[in-house]
Amino acid sequence: MSPTKTITERVFQAIGFEGLALLICTPLLVWITGRPALEMGAVTLAISILALTWNIIFNGLFDRLKARLQLSNSGWTRVLHALMFEGGLILFAVPLIAAWLNISLMQAFILDIGVLLFFLPYTYVYHWGYDVLRDKFVQRRALTV
Repeated sequence: MSPTKTITERVFQAIGFEGLALLICTPLLVWITGRPALEMGAVTLAISILALTWNIIFNGLFDRLKARLQLSNSGWTRVLHALMFEGGLILFAVPLIAAWLNISLMQAFILDIGVLLFFLPYTYVYHWGYDVLRDKFVQRRALTV
């Protein structure tokens, strides 16, 4: 597998990640918060756009770090990836959630921690699955060339 991905592939990977997350999270947040679906859909979309941007930037930086430190695609590397990605996203998302929903930073943080409990395993599983499918695609493509 080639460790470097094109910007097009990074965008595709990130859009898939966020699109699936939107389909899962919006109904869950409506159910948990009791807020209107339109409001939670808008908040979820805003956070998704933020996360999409962060995903593209972070994955590029993480790939460079992984190459520099010669890290394999082990389970521990994936745990590190998920923790660093979600930790960075919290720093950006909590103030946005607080302002949008007109709640305190602590309430936004607690809500975000709840969402994080979903996203930590989701991030791990999504990127693992993406890499497995990408490896198969790259190998199959190499056989046909």
